Amino acid sequence: MLAPNLPTILGDRVQLQQVIINLVMNGIEAMLQVMDRPRELVIRSGLEDTQHVLVGIKDCGVGIWAQDANRMFNAFFTTKSGGMGMGLAICRSIVEAHGGRLSACRMRGRVRLFNSPCLRIRRMRRD
Repeated sequence: MLAPNLPTILGDRVQLQQVIINLVMNGIEAMLQVMDRPRELVIRSGLEDTQHVLVGIKDCGVGIWAQDANRMFNAFFTTKSGGMGMGLAICRSIVEAHGGRLSACRMRGRVRLFNSPCLRIRRMRRD
């Protein structure tokens, strides 16, 4: 669910769109192997505090092993057979260049249930 009336974020529109597209595609790909439950991708937005807009992308895919979670944003790390391991590293660089943070977390204590990264972008004020 996307929140109404969020403040404007100043940034490179193409780069920020690319981050969101990459995260959504990762979530879709993570669910391709799921056959025992509904495949659901949820995109949410909101105001985290007065300075940051939060975008969360949650999938119900197969997840990532706990031992790989610390490396998932490293360049050249991939769990995909045909992956280059650059997508999340580039996404993190873009988000950080915009004053934000890209992070991931596991949900409900399951080792392999993975919540796709949250995008936290610093709100820029026009003075």
